[in-house]
Amino acid sequence: MHVNCDNSSMTSRYKIAPSILSADFSCLGAEVKSVIDAGADWIHFDVMDNHYVPNLTFGPMICQALKPHAKTAAGVAVPIDVHLMISPVDALAASFAEAGADLISFHPDASAHVHRSIQAIKSKGVKAGLVFNPAEPLDVLEWTIDEIDLILIMSVNPGFGGQSFIDSALRKVELARQWIERSGRDIRLEVDGGIKADNIRRVADAGADTFVAGSAIFGKPDYKAVIDQMRVALS
Repeated sequence: MHVNCDNSSMTSRYKIAPSILSADFSCLGAEVKSVIDAGADWIHFDVMDNHYVPNLTFGPMICQALKPHAKTAAGVAVPIDVHLMISPVDALAASFAEAGADLISFHPDASAHVHRSIQAIKSKGVKAGLVFNPAEPLDVLEWTIDEIDLILIMSVNPGFGGQSFIDSALRKVELARQWIERSGRDIRLEVDGGIKADNIRRVADAGADTFVAGSAIFGKPDYKAVIDQMRVALS
């Protein structure tokens, strides 16, 4: 049973999606609960395979274990936003869908057949997204925009947390927003990498509505204070 990623408890236009890549791995369940209590809208789940990117992180079993913790104090489910930095895509995408992911996004250059990978994800009742690296063009959207629910623009090179924001990503966000508006569809535009309270407004002004933040939140002693600062900047 997957949750509606725009349910009534999350009516604001902007979504903040803390990345557990920067959380304390010794107590991930508690970290997920804490950041949701602090106001997170989504939980961003970075999957790295030591092949497509030079790091190794979480598998489907971790996603499944965290699913019961991904809810508000009132019991409202919070979406788990899985970002696959893996190659090949299809087999693990199905496993994450079965493990409770609500959105699954992947890199087009990591799939032999992008449209088939999108269909495989959606056939599981999960929202599908495409991810674009800093130097990767958006050309594939010409053939896939009518099928996807999410576009994720990387504002750092994938593989490690804690990197600095790449400013040229703002132009790509603007282009992606144009693609979405031309499509006439309700597609989330997410940005991942170097997002902080002092630059989140610029990213929103470029057209993003969903923001992944890792070390900017989990690296601080008060998660709520950071998320509140981001909300103030977005307002």
